[in-house]
This record gives sequence, structure tokens and C-alpha cells, in this order.
Amino acid sequence: MSGRLVLVRHGQSHANVERRLDTRPPGAELTDLGREQARTFAFELARPPGLLVHSVAVRAEQTAGEAGSQLTRDPHAVEGIHEVQVGHLEDRNDDEAIAEFETIYQRWHQGHLKVNMPGGENGAEVLDRYVPVINQLRMRYLDNDAWTDDIVVVSHAAAIRLVAATLAGVDGGFALDRHLGNTEAVVVAPVTDGRWSCLQWGEETPPFYPEPDAEPVEDALRSGDPLG
Repeated sequence: MSGRLVLVRHGQSHANVERRLDTRPPGAELTDLGREQARTFAFELARPPGLLVHSVAVRAEQTAGEAGSQLTRDPHAVEGIHEVQVGHLEDRNDDEAIAEFETIYQRWHQGHLKVNMPGGENGAEVLDRYVPVINQLRMRYLDNDAWTDDIVVVSHAAAIRLVAATLAGVDGGFALDRHLGNTEAVVVAPVTDGRWSCLQWGEETPPFYPEPDAEPVEDALRSGDPLG
């Protein structure tokens, strides 16, 4: 089981630039910078992946397309790994909407997964649609002794952070405080008994300690990228 799962956030989208909560597929396209980020991500990979998949959102498809052109790998769309659905907060970029999103997202990482985004998903629903995809990739490829390649999954930051923290047992306080920039990745590897180990989170490696004075809502309001 030497292959790893590389969960990478898509490149910069036009909605990112506008600070919009853009979660409903197909969503906004990549900027020119976003396309460049995708190509750079591919160029900097230590080795080409054996499989390249992406969510159904346009920004993820375009990221995978740009990366795939560098890696000579055909990308494949996968259902279920799109971004957290924010419901009535969709397309808003005002401070009130961002604070509401981040407050609920914080509660998920604190164990309150059944709290819904207004008119949208709760954390349990995100995991229920996302984790089976990860399990399928593991069973079909990573648990096969003959498979030695990585799998790159182009997805979305809020979903990646929740799923990776849950699967690999990463402290929720760390996951809340460590946002993912465009084309930053969380790398996890399968270990025994169906568990996962987190090998890398953005630029950080284990151990993953939470910040004692983390303020995720305030940080999101100060950030130009609240979904990161």
C-alpha cells in the first residue's frame, strides 16, 4: 500500500477573486492565474499520479485539465466530491454570510456535524457523499499490492479539510486554523484496519498541533478567500 491520496484544492476561480461563497456546481471558471497554478502544481509533483480525478465543478475540471496536460494523464470526473453546499448563502460575499458559514463550519470540526448551513448541507451529509468515493478509490487501487502510484483528487478546500481531518484523525482545531490556498493539498495514505494517516497538510507535516488562540471566524472575515 505505497500509493497516496493527494487531495488538492482547485486553482483560483473568478469567485475566489470576488470573495463569493460559490459552492453549487458548475460554478465559476478559473482565472488565468488559476490555470497557471494548476500547471505549476503538476510540474512540482514529485512523480506523476496513476489516476487524476476531479469534482463536477467547472473550476475543478479546468484545474485537472491543466494539470493533466502537464502530466499526460486524462482526468476523470467523479460525483460526490464537490464543495460544501451553503444553501441560502450561495454567491454572497458580505461579512454576515461569511461569518455564518464559518461559524457553522467551526461547529462541524467541534463534533456538531448535524448543524445545517441555512438551506444547505450539514457536515454529516458532506461526509456521507464524499467518504464513499474515497473508500472506493482505496479499495480499487490503493489497497491493491500491485498499485504503487498516487491518486490526485482535485476538489474543494472546505470539503477537503473536513474529510481529511475526519479520516485521518487530525485535530479539528488544526483543520480550522490551517486553510488551503489554491492548489494546496492534503496528502493522506492508507494504513492498517481501514484507517488513514495524514502525511502533509499544505506546507506542514506531522505532528499537527492546533493554535491555542485560533479565531476561525475572524480569520475568515480578514481573508480574501473565505472558502480556503
